Amino acid sequence: MTALTLSTAGAATLRADALVVGVAKGAKGPVVAPGAEAVDKAFDGKLAAVLETLGASGAEGEVTKLPSPAGLKTPVVIAVGLGAAPAKDEAYAAETLRRAAGAAARTLAGAKKAAFALPIEATEDAEAIAEGALLGAYAFTAYQGGGKKDGGPKGPLAEVALLGAKPRDKAYKAAAERAIAVTEEINRARDLVNTPPNDLTPEAFAAVASAAAKEVGVKVQVLDEKALLKGGFGGILGVGQGSQNPPRLVKLTYTHAKDSKTLALVGKGITYDSGGISLKPAGHNETMKCDMAGAAAVFAAVIAAARLGLPVNVTGWLALAENMPSGSATRPGDVLRMYSGKTVEVLNTDAEGRLVLADALWKASEEKPDAIVNVATLTGAMMVALGNRTFGIMSNDDAFRTAVHETAEEVGEQSWPMPLPADLRKGMDSPTADIANMGERMGGGLVAGLFLKEFVGEGISWAHLDIAGPAFHEGAPYGYTPKGGTGSSVRTLVRLAERIGAGDLG
Repeated sequence: MTALTLSTAGAATLRADALVVGVAKGAKGPVVAPGAEAVDKAFDGKLAAVLETLGASGAEGEVTKLPSPAGLKTPVVIAVGLGAAPAKDEAYAAETLRRAAGAAARTLAGAKKAAFALPIEATEDAEAIAEGALLGAYAFTAYQGGGKKDGGPKGPLAEVALLGAKPRDKAYKAAAERAIAVTEEINRARDLVNTPPNDLTPEAFAAVASAAAKEVGVKVQVLDEKALLKGGFGGILGVGQGSQNPPRLVKLTYTHAKDSKTLALVGKGITYDSGGISLKPAGHNETMKCDMAGAAAVFAAVIAAARLGLPVNVTGWLALAENMPSGSATRPGDVLRMYSGKTVEVLNTDAEGRLVLADALWKASEEKPDAIVNVATLTGAMMVALGNRTFGIMSNDDAFRTAVHETAEEVGEQSWPMPLPADLRKGMDSPTADIANMGERMGGGLVAGLFLKEFVGEGISWAHLDIAGPAFHEGAPYGYTPKGGTGSSVRTLVRLAERIGAGDLG
């Protein structure tokens, strides 16, 4: 786990393995960003020229290493690109700083300490840099290094020293503490997503969530297969009945003593998705351990809310099941009776996420929260629509959908508001049951949202986040985003809880 400190030392005097500075794209070449004045002085005012000679342009994510000159206590200077330099009276965007810090931290794997001297004009800048560095330093190495003489892969950067962040200022200290709490929980969510499904069964996930919750005073209730059967949770049971690893429904409750506002979060937690009887084709199974990323995000957000002591009540529902084909698996054509009492004709067992979410959504609705947000790696159609880096937002309340989208933008997560066209609902009509779990192929991501809407209690503002694209990154790392689990939507959920607690959403 990477440590974060706010240092009073100057860039030229702090002892560390490396010193990180920013460089931007100017009209006539690279421009040294604020925060690096002492470093530029050590280069006799020629740092930008040296970088240009080495081929650096200041492009976003570009990382250039160069040996330190006399006058610096660090042996290496790392210049990270910030993209286009802002106008004279403008500051760098928080997400720009977050990504730059992440890119630098990724290059420092194995280092003990690095000083970050990136532009800081306000607490928001310090928090963004801290988040980027702590997220960029992440590494999942739990299953590597066995039997290797060299001891396995390099560990993450051990310590981030943030320069220029006023460590004696209460606001800066609070920003650092928030960054630590949120990023540690994001990284815990990443660990869960990256854990192989033979180790992360529904029961194992429930155990991890229970242990973490108890550490921070969050109440835990775990419904096992017997309790689910007794309670009539036909959706969760139907999805999980083909696996030898039975399903679970986990409730996490964070309560603030002085606040009555409540946000309910519901996460899809398919610990492995084979597609069931509607088996996925070859090439589509290998990363299906990530199908519990929605539940991981919800879990992380509730724990982070508790650690931060947010003035709002947050309840998390983790709908956990393993979707496997076997002689006991749900078949296409079967009808499930859901927790709400509605019946669902299962036309495709690979449309299982909406079934477990439906039960959890109705259960969450019974408590009459002020708002419900569910998070799920739900449809490939959303990836077709929005790509691999943007999640879709659907809602029964246009104002709430806008608020969630604005919140995601505020914290630097890419999202886009999507509609729920009423005409697509007819495609889910079933001659046998109240509704089918499949509808029209075109607009499949919206159809899934319409299905979920059927299981939200009347009068409750609800939003559905389809994180199928950004939840699991298969390409090369970039910014603070690693290969594998990303922790998508955690920052949005935490900030949304903060806004609801502050009364920003009405």
